[in-house]
Formats: sequence, C-alpha cells, structure tokens
Amino acid sequence: MELSKYMRDGVTVVSLEGDLDSHSAPEAHSDLAELLPGAGSMLLDLHRLRYMSSAGLRMLLLTYRRARDENVRMALAAIPDEINALMAATGFLDAFTVTSTVSEGVRELAT
Repeated sequence: MELSKYMRDGVTVVSLEGDLDSHSAPEAHSDLAELLPGAGSMLLDLHRLRYMSSAGLRMLLLTYRRARDENVRMALAAIPDEINALMAATGFLDAFTVTSTVSEGVRELAT
C-alpha cells in the first residue's frame, strides 16, 4: 500500500494505491493519521486501490471517525467498481460523501 498526499484548492488529497487488507491496513491507518490535516478537508482518492478487505473498511471507518472528531471534512473519490460494490453492500457508503472523480470531490469539499 502506497499513500501520496498533495493539496488541491485547499483540500488535502491522499491517493491510496495497492491492496488495503489485514497486512497493510495498520500501517495505512497510521500513515493517514499523520496526513490528516489539523483542520479543513481531506479527500481520499481510491482509483488506484486494487483490493479492500474488511480490515480496510474498518481502517477507513476509524480514519473517518478521527477526522470527524478533529472537525476535518472527509470524502471518498473514484472508488473502483468492485470495491464500490463491496462498500455499498455493507452500507459503508452511507457514512461518507462519495464522488465519482477527484475534481468533484475537491469541489464538494472546497465549498
């Protein structure tokens, strides 16, 4: 799992690439905690995510809760179809703002 961070229109964008599973989720969680802005918004770009297990879902939920507790708005963008189907089937997407593209996510969070 690789994470990269950049700023776009005042929104912290973090791109996740690879597999998010029981092996990578703990480190990804730690890395995301460090990348979480002190305030503002964070968009997770998932278009390069190949696989997500239940451990990955849990990690995203924990990250979302921490962001909420720190008054950081968080959204997910560009979720691959298979992962989107998994998230939808579990009701996971109900907790998040979800956009089709990074550009849409940035517009949503920048307002």
